[in-house]
Amino acid sequence: MFNRILLGACLGVVFASSAAAQPKSTRIVVSFTSGGPVDAVARTISEQLGKELGRTVIIDNKPGANGAIGAADVAKSPADGSTLWFTSVGAAAINASLYEKLTYDMQRDFAPVSVVVNNVEVLVAQKSDPAQDAAEFVAATKKRAEPTPMASSGTGSIPHLAIEQLADGTGAKLMHVPYKGAAPAITDMMSGQVKGFFGDVTGLLGHLQGGRLKALGVASSRRHPSLPEVKTLEEQGIKGVDTNNWYALYAPAKTPPEVIEAINKALRNTLAAPAVRDKLLKAGTEPAPSTPQELAALQRRDADKWAKLIRAKNIKAD
Repeated sequence: MFNRILLGACLGVVFASSAAAQPKSTRIVVSFTSGGPVDAVARTISEQLGKELGRTVIIDNKPGANGAIGAADVAKSPADGSTLWFTSVGAAAINASLYEKLTYDMQRDFAPVSVVVNNVEVLVAQKSDPAQDAAEFVAATKKRAEPTPMASSGTGSIPHLAIEQLADGTGAKLMHVPYKGAAPAITDMMSGQVKGFFGDVTGLLGHLQGGRLKALGVASSRRHPSLPEVKTLEEQGIKGVDTNNWYALYAPAKTPPEVIEAINKALRNTLAAPAVRDKLLKAGTEPAPSTPQELAALQRRDADKWAKLIRAKNIKAD
């Protein structure tokens, strides 16, 4: 009898400790402003993810320093699943090559959880531009006396690196014009201040569907389901523009593997939920859950790829 009582008491302590160890909520730090594409994806998944985890999920926007402010916040947070970092490829795999000094280290400070979505880049021009596709756009740049101005959302951003890849792969005469974000770049595109822009489909889809901009080519191995009539760059004979502005979820380093596994499973279930999946696809972004190991490998590959281009072009952060 005494042994049964003792065993019951011990189990009670274990279960109580386990329950106490579970965070009551999870804060997802987004390294970008509210209303932007990264924030939109975070908010699309947050409610269902909370249901899967059995707790409230709160979105906490901490923009600035090209993702470094949000990264620093998460890096010093408890490694118990109560704080996660949601970011794009830039802060995760490009910043280390852009900045001489970075306040965070991806290997030291973070544990990969999963890729969340893939974002294909699309080359766009003014509706009135005579080029009907990317091949014609490139040909036109070679005929002009001066380089063709191409906008980007910032130095070292995926749109900027796509411009550099397009120039290298085709011999196009291009001039990079950096902006502080995609919104002002798109505004100047529509007013004719610049001739072309690479951007995420999700951020340009409304302008394309509304007839305010023209899609010239998709930087992907296959056509985008939201733009089925737009040829890929490869279909047009343009190779080497290899971009994917993926968004991913990370936890603080030293987060226990079982916690990472639980969050990964919850995210997979979230992205498989029809309402979430349909909303993401409708917005032009592709749900792409992965294992933590697959995210780690993708991050390393992209970090190496972009580092080579950044060094070759001597690109420095503003």
